[in-house]
Amino acid sequence: MKKILCACGNGMGSSLMIKIKVEKVLEKLGIDGKVDTSSIGEAKGIADNYDVVLCSTYLEEDLDDCSAFVVGLENLMDEAQIEIGLKQAFNI
Repeated sequence: MKKILCACGNGMGSSLMIKIKVEKVLEKLGIDGKVDTSSIGEAKGIADNYDVVLCSTYLEEDLDDCSAFVVGLENLMDEAQIEIGLKQAFNI
């Protein structure tokens, strides 16, 4: 099972919207995954426990030191962009 973290500035609204889209894409791709949400501040401390972290492009640099594959999203609601990022992360 893949572990995925969706992070946003405060860990509330945007990360939950990303999570819903990520779950749709995972189902479409047939990937078994667990999706969590957090603030970017919290993500800095826990990102290494995940395979992939998705966040806005303006927050990407906050996760430069983590070992997870970081997907920066220009449009948080764009399922196609999320799908591209997850395919890159999982070499599909």
